[in-house]
Amino acid sequence: MKVVSSLKTLKTRHKECRVVRRKGRIYVINKTNPRFKARQG
Repeated sequence: MKVVSSLKTLKTRHKECRVVRRKGRIYVINKTNPRFKARQG
């Protein structure tokens, strides 16, 4: 999982990417291709 300052760029990498808020942190998750996982905060 990558920790990045900007999730907007990662969201556009793949059409299945979703931005999710959990416990004050923002995550990019992707069910079909888990290598696009990322976290911010």
